[in-house]
Amino acid sequence: MSDAVKPDPADEALVLETDLVLEYEFDAPPTKVWRAVTIPELRERWLPDCDLAGAEPESSIPGEEVRYRLRDSEPPFRESHVIFRIEPNEDGGTRFRIIQQACDISAKLPQPANSNCCLMRAAA
Repeated sequence: MSDAVKPDPADEALVLETDLVLEYEFDAPPTKVWRAVTIPELRERWLPDCDLAGAEPESSIPGEEVRYRLRDSEPPFRESHVIFRIEPNEDGGTRFRIIQQACDISAKLPQPANSNCCLMRAAA
């Protein structure tokens, strides 16, 4: 395994400015890395169920990408998505990208009374 590297600029259009992106190169073949991120007993070693909002993936493209929803263990229990992208590299190993995206928590949080939103102005 090598250190994290800067993501490919061609892929940057698919990633939001606020996303956290890590990219790794592994000597292991993509099928082995895929198993590590999708088989619960293997995934549990480095991404425990207690960190997930649900043990099942939210979506999956077999052999290429899997998405899980994470939840903080302490208040305010923020949630995010983590996407694992797997593709073969030029050396026969795997390019492994981890993309973490914050969920839109503003809709879940109460708005302050002085936010001057339409409803508050109408109530005044």
